Order: sequence, then structure tokens, then C-alpha cells
Amino acid sequence: MILYGFYRSSTSYRLRCALALKGIDYEYRPVNLLEGEQKGEAFSSRNPFAGVPMLVADGRDRAQSMAQLEWLDEAYRERPLLPAAMEDRFTARELAYAIATELHAPLNMPVLNYLKDPLGHDQDAVDTWYRHWLGRTLRPIERRLDQLGTGDFLFDRPGFFEVVLVPQIYNARRFAFDLSEMPRIRRIERSCLALPEFRRAHPDAQPDNPENKKEEMP
Repeated sequence: MILYGFYRSSTSYRLRCALALKGIDYEYRPVNLLEGEQKGEAFSSRNPFAGVPMLVADGRDRAQSMAQLEWLDEAYRERPLLPAAMEDRFTARELAYAIATELHAPLNMPVLNYLKDPLGHDQDAVDTWYRHWLGRTLRPIERRLDQLGTGDFLFDRPGFFEVVLVPQIYNARRFAFDLSEMPRIRRIERSCLALPEFRRAHPDAQPDNPENKKEEMP
């Protein structure tokens, strides 16, 4: 199995978390989004969405992270990401898809770049846009978690929701979003990041992180 991704891409981060939790070995091949490698013919001819992650498995190039997560759970039944009970599966999907559909679309790199050029907004305006949409979805998620009375994880162990939440909170911190009034989200994030699977998947641990390349220089 091959995962094409970018160290700071939240959707790539999702897949790394999921593969680690399921104990699936894979080869990681970086795609530099900042240099536009995803738009090149070599990549876009295989993935018409021209984005990451792309998961190569069973002779097929698979795009779209949420579909990839669902496929992984169906193809590799051990260590399931989704819980056994139907209502619990709905809850996990409800919260995960709130992030994937309400947050990722307005906050991904092409949208942020479009706000700057051609629309002409400066970085402060882009940051304000980013934080607005984060609050619009993360606050209801926090309320839902409070209704559910969650602890360290949504259920008894991390799964479908957590692999989507943790990368989004990583991005929220990059944009200085105030999480002080979201104790349940912060608790889940803290519990996940204490696990070796999430530490291995973290952007700081990826070979294409420029900081890691600096450390390798003599």
C-alpha cells in the first residue's frame, strides 16, 4: 500500500492516523503542495481531483479521504475505526462529517489562495475567515460532545471521529484559534496525541517536513 500525501495536509494526516490505528504498513510518498506537484501531469493523470491523499491499494488509485477511511474499515476488518453499534456509528459519522464537509471545503489551500489572489485579501483577512469557519463548526461539536458526556475519546478508544478531529485541531492551532472554551475537544486531542499511533502520524514526524530535513543536514 502506498500513501501519497503532504506532511501538513489535514486529509493526509487523517489517513496516517487511520493506517497507524489499524496497524497497516504502507509506503509514504510525499507530494509537495506548495510547489504544485499535485497539479502536474504525472500525478493528476492518476488522480483527477489533483489533491492528496491518494491511496494506492489493490491495484487502484483511491482519492478522497473520507471514502478512503470507509474503504479501509471495510477492507481491513481488524481494529475497526467505526464502532459495532449502529447508533454509535451514526454518532461517529455525524461528528466526523461535520468537520469534513463544513470545515475542510472553505478552509483548504485552494480556497485560502483564492482569497488572496485574485480576491486580494491580506493574511489577516484570511486568518479571520479561517477562524470564523472553525468556530461555526467546532462549537456545535463541543456541545454535542458535552451532551454525550465524552471522556478521553468519543467512545472507548480512538477511531473514525478522532482521526478527523485531531488534524483539524492541529490546523486550528496553526491559525491561533481559541480552544479555551472547548474542554472536551482538547481532552480528546490530548488523549490521542499521547498514543504512539498519533505521534507517528503527526506532521512533525513526517519525512517531508522541512524541519526534519534541516536536522538531517550535516
